[in-house]
Amino acid sequence: MRVLVLGSMPGVASLTEQAYYAHPRNAFWPIMASLLAVEWPSDYAARYTLLQQRQVGLWDVLASCERPGSLDSSIKTHSIQINDIPGLVARHQECRAIALNGQTAAALFKRHVLSSNSGLFAALKVVELPSTSPANARLSLADKVSIWQDKIANFL
Repeated sequence: MRVLVLGSMPGVASLTEQAYYAHPRNAFWPIMASLLAVEWPSDYAARYTLLQQRQVGLWDVLASCERPGSLDSSIKTHSIQINDIPGLVARHQECRAIALNGQTAAALFKRHVLSSNSGLFAALKVVELPSTSPANARLSLADKVSIWQDKIANFL
């Protein structure tokens, strides 16, 4: 895995489908299709295989939390449980970049992971990216693709 993409926590659609970025208006899959110059199959297992072949990993900063609905702003801070991202990165020393999908993922990563493990991440490029969530409507898909392209394409 050369790039690890971290979201905050899957939304309701993703949890229901048991699939990353399953909301039909989430821009993640169109962005990655553009960056990797591929067409995504509708089957999520095939999508994950394509990402794996390109050495892109997907995970979330949070292992669990209480959150009514899908908005990150609704996450109950007392309920936050963090994934073992340091352990994952230690097992994948080929990782060169961590792409933080959205402001909440970035804030959670900095507060709960980076702050106590800065040495482990010193050799990695940690990149904050605009959220692919449909709730982030201030940027167009083209704008999101352009920003993601500028910040992580050279790691793909």
